[in-house]
Amino acid sequence: QVQLVESGGGLVQPGGSLRLSCAASGTIFSIYTMGWYRQAPGKQRELVARITSGGSTVYADSVKGRFTISRDNAKNTVYLQMSSLKPEDTAVYYCNADRVASFWGQGTQVTVSS
Repeated sequence: QVQLVESGGGLVQPGGSLRLSCAASGTIFSIYTMGWYRQAPGKQRELVARITSGGSTVYADSVKGRFTISRDNAKNTVYLQMSSLKPEDTAVYYCNADRVASFWGQGTQVTVSS
């Protein structure tokens, strides 16, 4: 069973920064494509960023240049560094592990407000 646990969410002011972490267990972490998705109330879950086992990255246009996804295979952890945060970034952020099947964490709330 693949287990994912997100952490690092919270309340931050516009223009601020936040780093999310996702710790994986019960899997051979290095072979999975890892991603961060987010979902605001009443909206569909959307891709924020993705990183493959080889280190290739993909970002949503709305976060490109502001967010950075990275992974530390030795720690079985994927990160999302968020900078220049905007109110529209407010959402529950979910960690995803994908290979043959997809697995999801429970999510962590990010609120950007002054």
